[in-house]
Amino acid sequence: MASDGMGKIERITGPLVVASDMLGSSMYDVARVGEEGIIGEIIQLRGDKAVIQVYEDASGCKPGEPVKSLGVPLSVELGPGLIGNIFDGLQRPLETIEKRTGPFIARGALAERLDKNKKWRFVPLAKKGANVKEGEIIGYVDETKLIRHYIMVPQGISGKLTQISGGNFTVAEAVAKIQSGTQAISIKMSQERPVRTAAKIRRRLEANEPLITGQRVIDTFFPVAKGGTAAIPGPFGSGKTVVQHEIAKWCDAQVIIYCGVGERGNEMAEVLNEFPQLKDPSTGEPLMARTVLIANTSNMPVAARESSIYAAVTIAEYFRDMGYSAAVMADSTSRWAEAMREISTRLEEMPGEEGYPAYLPKRLAEFYERAGKVQTLSGKTGAVTIIGAVSPPGGDLTEPVTQGTLRVVKTFWSLDAALASSRHFPAINWLSSYSLYLDTLQKWYNENLDSEWLSKREKALKLLQQEAELRDIVQLVGEEALPNQQKIILEIGRMLREDFLRQSAYDPVDEHTSLNKQKLMLYAILDFADLAIEAAEKGVLTESIAQTDSRHEISRLKEVPEDSIESQVKKLNQKMRQEIAQLVAEREKQAAAVQAQQNEKVTQ
Repeated sequence: MASDGMGKIERITGPLVVASDMLGSSMYDVARVGEEGIIGEIIQLRGDKAVIQVYEDASGCKPGEPVKSLGVPLSVELGPGLIGNIFDGLQRPLETIEKRTGPFIARGALAERLDKNKKWRFVPLAKKGANVKEGEIIGYVDETKLIRHYIMVPQGISGKLTQISGGNFTVAEAVAKIQSGTQAISIKMSQERPVRTAAKIRRRLEANEPLITGQRVIDTFFPVAKGGTAAIPGPFGSGKTVVQHEIAKWCDAQVIIYCGVGERGNEMAEVLNEFPQLKDPSTGEPLMARTVLIANTSNMPVAARESSIYAAVTIAEYFRDMGYSAAVMADSTSRWAEAMREISTRLEEMPGEEGYPAYLPKRLAEFYERAGKVQTLSGKTGAVTIIGAVSPPGGDLTEPVTQGTLRVVKTFWSLDAALASSRHFPAINWLSSYSLYLDTLQKWYNENLDSEWLSKREKALKLLQQEAELRDIVQLVGEEALPNQQKIILEIGRMLREDFLRQSAYDPVDEHTSLNKQKLMLYAILDFADLAIEAAEKGVLTESIAQTDSRHEISRLKEVPEDSIESQVKKLNQKMRQEIAQLVAEREKQAAAVQAQQNEKVTQ
């Protein structure tokens, strides 16, 4: 029997290949399978047999063909050239592959993951003779106008810097040398990291700064922290992908890794076509100047979903180690879980709930636990935020993937099919969603926004809850049967829903709202609510309040540009007070006239 990881195919079952004569192989080694050398990963060892999940189509392979273990785990190559690129789950650049094999990736096709011909200007930061440790920054490359790509000592290497040179280099050329004991190690601008192992850090920090997404329902009511985790479950057509697209476009993370995990090709095509044309709202630079795309569509081999999701979070950790805030959009983790279920079934493992493997919750937890705000090995502060979409069949939130996800994430954005069908987007249900980051974010809000922000948020949510309860009553007895004080609650709830929570992804002004504008809009609605409720208690009819000019101007605040929102709200606040005061005065005048008539009748 072979002892060098060289064997032959014994059996093929869909994406699983059993190879014999594989002594010397290790778990999670990469293997090349068959005459065409398709790529796989060893996921089980039984004596001299290795079970390999292949990340490409195995049709056409047959027993007896060679299998070779490469002796290294599945890894990604990290270095200048990542930003703005589009990869598949194995980090093959799609543009390069397309030129070589056409629109479909040929089996076993390989391409340089990073361009080995392009030269980058390397600027040294460390000095010759310095003692450097793993993760320490020794220089940088200005990869894009938005991203300064720091070159770090690969993890596992420490020693004395015996040579370092500035100038133009490719990622394959050495820019420095480190003497580690008796070994001289050349340092290139690129490095490889295994995807299944979390990168080393110095220590974890509290996630105490919000990720500003520009989506009002998220930022105001259910924020996620930089370094936090969030889940977006919802039925088909409720807008999971649209929400993730909007967050990827407008959130204030410095690096975006968008990973399409088994999604439909048309959704990924929209990302691939749209993102290169968009501008970053804060800098005006192309959005792709801070974005990495990983495309793994549903017609690709199911096992590749696992490689793509791990590749995405490994790339995010790499940029985090430079001191950046990175955000991973995983759309959707349900497709990854379905791939695990298929592989588990073919391995004949004992099934868990609904046929998913018993280790599903563990895998989900391991993935989301790679998020966090940390102090890196170089002493910088960086963060990885993970936002995962979940696609429960029929919108059933009790199914295993959703429940396993909710046990580990701290923000839950519940998408509602009823809201989506009523054309309310984002269709995030404000009654069933939650965020557990509010306590840790309170100090940031107090210092950067307003000390009353969280109490105002609670007040708005309470009004929405009251409105929901009243709408249930209205369905039974009709709105006209309600007293005036309850009718005004319905009107205020309608304002919050339609004028604040509803947001258009196609309006150039409304698709992104800064946190300051969100505050001004919300406070304007709540100020109007206080005045309206007080007026209703004094007998002013809800219909009169709803017909005021200030009520209609509030509905148009979302269309007001950022640079003029403050002056607009200031004028609006004065106007609403005047209008409501006038209505109250008229009502009191009418009441006084009625009272005078009654007194006159009594006198007579």
